[in-house]
Amino acid sequence: MPIFDSIRPYYDSEVNEGICSVIHHPMMKALMNFAFPEVEESVWKEQLEKTHSIRDFQINFIYQSVQKVLQRSSEGLTTSGFEKLDKNTSYLFISNHRDIILDTSLLNVCLYDHGLIMTASAIGDNLVKKDFLLKLSKLNRNFLVLRGLSPRELLQSSKLMSEYIRQLLLRENRSVWIAQREGRTKDGNDATHQGVLKMLGMGSDEDNVLDYFKKIKIVPVSISYEYDPTDALKMPQLMAEANNEIYIKEKNEDFITLLSGIMGQKKRIHIHVGDVLDQEIEEIKKTQENSNKQIQAVAQAIDESILSSYRLWPTNYIAYDILHQTNQHQHLYTETEKSLFERRLEMKIDVSNQVMVESFLAMYSNPVSNQLNYHDASTS
Repeated sequence: MPIFDSIRPYYDSEVNEGICSVIHHPMMKALMNFAFPEVEESVWKEQLEKTHSIRDFQINFIYQSVQKVLQRSSEGLTTSGFEKLDKNTSYLFISNHRDIILDTSLLNVCLYDHGLIMTASAIGDNLVKKDFLLKLSKLNRNFLVLRGLSPRELLQSSKLMSEYIRQLLLRENRSVWIAQREGRTKDGNDATHQGVLKMLGMGSDEDNVLDYFKKIKIVPVSISYEYDPTDALKMPQLMAEANNEIYIKEKNEDFITLLSGIMGQKKRIHIHVGDVLDQEIEEIKKTQENSNKQIQAVAQAIDESILSSYRLWPTNYIAYDILHQTNQHQHLYTETEKSLFERRLEMKIDVSNQVMVESFLAMYSNPVSNQLNYHDASTS
């Protein structure tokens, strides 16, 4: 449908032309040399020239690239929950968001490995200003979230995106990935912004938006990295917020963060997919009549699923104990792990700046605090 042309990825009929327009780009060569170091340039170019669908591009090229990233910058990816999903059903995956590219790329690797429908994924247009990155994102089934809009433009953009997501889920049987908030979580506090749910609700044709939310099968996703490869890069923004200053990004900051997220050390990674929010939505229908309260309750249900299933690593417990000056969790990590974390802290930031140290530690420790608070609330 032409109305989606400004935000949609390539149709399969456009894929080959898109590939041929970037096949000689130096970044394509770098990507292919990284993914296929043993393969001659003429061979991968020939294979690319024969590619005519997004699925083929993703499976034959992107999947291999992500596997190489995992080999080089992690100690492995583990998963849970995927076995509960149906292979022929599309889902709306609402995920916590830590890394620009990898969150959704890793989810798609897991979906493919489990024989499930891969996603069309939302990406901010600020991340694909360069022509090559825009084309690569369209080849990888990303659709654009337009940033920096006036309130009137934002309303129109949100309506268009909600209609496109509806089209993907209900007409094309295509799963969709969207972050629970605009932008990555910088401080480790994963929380669903109600504006995301209100945008999704604009696509509803039901009298009650909750019936629509049931229809599109919302699945919360929790992704946790043992080390955040962009932890130090998040410091300037966190420091600005701590000083009540407006943070302005550097010219190529998004691009540098993108590359750092891909190649930076992550150690272990875990992705958990929760249950479809079905019973929760039914319960909200019974207990909440006000539409704003309903949206608030759905956001809380997503948060509870993500927080309760978030995989906590030794780094999280170490940071919590250092920040709170306790030994509460010392049975969950070794002295070697603690020394390595403290070494990272010293290498990454100015440890003479107490606010910076506390911000860095909070980034890792907040998931522990949030899980403790969740368990306290659920048992009270």
